[in-house]
Amino acid sequence: MAKWTTDTVLELFELPLADLIHRAQLVHRENFDPNAVQLSTLMSIKTGGCSENCGYCSQSAHHDTGLERQRMAEVDEVLGNARAAKAGGATRFCMGAAWRGPKDADLDKIEAMVRGVKALGMETCVTLGMLKPGQAERLKGAGLDYYNHNLDTAPEYYEQVVTTHRYEERLDTLKQVREAGISVCCGGIIGMGEDRRMRAGMITQLANLNPAPESVPVNMLVPIPGTPMADQQVDPMEMVRTIAAARITMPTSHVRLSAGRQALGEMGQALCFLAGANSIFYGEKLLTTGNPEWTADQAMFTKLGLRAEPVVEGQRRCAH
Repeated sequence: MAKWTTDTVLELFELPLADLIHRAQLVHRENFDPNAVQLSTLMSIKTGGCSENCGYCSQSAHHDTGLERQRMAEVDEVLGNARAAKAGGATRFCMGAAWRGPKDADLDKIEAMVRGVKALGMETCVTLGMLKPGQAERLKGAGLDYYNHNLDTAPEYYEQVVTTHRYEERLDTLKQVREAGISVCCGGIIGMGEDRRMRAGMITQLANLNPAPESVPVNMLVPIPGTPMADQQVDPMEMVRTIAAARITMPTSHVRLSAGRQALGEMGQALCFLAGANSIFYGEKLLTTGNPEWTADQAMFTKLGLRAEPVVEGQRRCAH
């Protein structure tokens, strides 16, 4: 029997904000240092030209966003970016490719990237779309720590976001990742036209994965001209409520405050940290969209008394 239902998660969303944040803080402090934040940096290793029609994405070939299609980056370029990210305080380096899924031949270069980043002493994460049988095992063999594959939204709203692949295909990739022994990074996006109940449904889906994802990125839509969702908007306070619901329902997961931080500003981000966020993407770009500058994040951390969470060698930080 599922631990959480959409109705029980919706009840969390509808609590008075002070009560919701208080409850999330109690859960957070039971499982984490409340003043430590895990820092990840995300690099696009293959940009544009994706065959999928995700309505929010600048990289879809179905949308005219003016984004220039690029070939896969070379290993040396990726490792140079990883070194810079580590020097800036990031402990995990994430690599994303815009396509439906990788060809087996693509994995040779990606495996070299993973091994190289691991050799720097950083955790590794890739987001490569949907996997075919045997590919997760290859990535595990290269030393991959995390595989990102977001559910994006609730099942009942999924066809309003993308129609070129099914929700079940995403779940199948997550199953392959788990069976290969790779930790799961899986979250979603708010502000795509869904209502609060659908946001609760997305959190319910994530929380009822067995086990729950070790890393849960929560994104606030960054509207991109040329995409079907260019005119969508959402109340930033819904981001705070979604973070809190994620923290309460997934107590031992790292909850990442992801896309949309620029729109939230410092005060909005501070509320998200109070609500249980304890991970961010660190760096000036998230694949193709903007992100706060490193100096701005450092200044914010100083104001809030936050610090970067260190890597614990030989121990997966998200396992409690």
